[in-house]
Amino acid sequence: MTAAQPKNPLHGLTLERIVTDLVARFGWAGLGRRIDIRCFNHEPSIVSSLKFLRRTPWAREQVEALYLDTLRAAARPGAATDPDTPRSTPNT
Repeated sequence: MTAAQPKNPLHGLTLERIVTDLVARFGWAGLGRRIDIRCFNHEPSIVSSLKFLRRTPWAREQVEALYLDTLRAAARPGAATDPDTPRSTPNT
C-alpha cells in the first residue's frame, strides 16, 4: 500500500486525465506550442501521446509541470490565462 500524499496535487490523477484536460483547455495546437514534442504536433492523439509520455520521463515532467501551472493559474483570484502564451515565457 502506498502512503497518502495529501500535498501532491497530481496524486490520484492519471496521465490520460492530465493530457485530456490539457487538450480540452489548449487544444492540440496550443499544447504543441507550449511543449514542442512530435506527439502533440504531428497527427496528435491521446493514445500516441500517452505511449510517448510513458516512455519519456523528461516529456512527462514537462506535461505535469504545465498541468500544475494551469492549476495554479486557475487558483489565483482574477487571473486569466492567455491560451496563446507559451509556458517558457516568464511572467513579468
